[in-house]
Amino acid sequence: MNRRTQASQKRQRLTAAAARVLHEQGVERTTLADIARAADVPVGNVYYYFKTKDELVQAALAEHTARLDELTGRLERLADPRDRLKALVEAWVGQRDVAARHGCPTGTLAAELDKRADGTLDAEAGAVLRRLLDWAAGQFRELGLPGPEDLALTLVSGYQGMSLMANALRDPDVMAREGARLLRWLDSLGAQGAPVAGSSRRSS
Repeated sequence: MNRRTQASQKRQRLTAAAARVLHEQGVERTTLADIARAADVPVGNVYYYFKTKDELVQAALAEHTARLDELTGRLERLADPRDRLKALVEAWVGQRDVAARHGCPTGTLAAELDKRADGTLDAEAGAVLRRLLDWAAGQFRELGLPGPEDLALTLVSGYQGMSLMANALRDPDVMAREGARLLRWLDSLGAQGAPVAGSSRRSS
């Protein structure tokens, strides 16, 4: 293996470790040494790839974007956009144990970065959520449903809410129950009109 390949792999290990450790510990509690240890890289080497912790946060956000693109890319293989949306919900529920311990990876990071005074990295975190909203809106639009952007907001807000509550209560079953409600809501949406999520839940 040549040195360029080794350097690329080391950088990728640091990026993946940053995404994981920042999710588990938060930005303020995480040190470069924590990330170096998780990546099995000498802490002195970290500065060769990332000069500051903020650069590692940016790399972690890029990792979240890449994972989202990988997930939606797999979902695009499904022929029916409704099935894609339902598979998205099922993927969220599949991460219920992680959500119960640490919350949504992007949502918790966005909330923490929003409290900082510089106001730059929080916008980058918001861009990841916007990417998810845009993808979901595209699926609702393909279904021919009215208000696809609003439907996407309802769906992603449902995910953020159930992740927050599962984390606050340390109860992964919250994700399972609320995920089931979202699936029933998606099934209830018809081409001639979209009932609001709340009315679907009351009837379930």
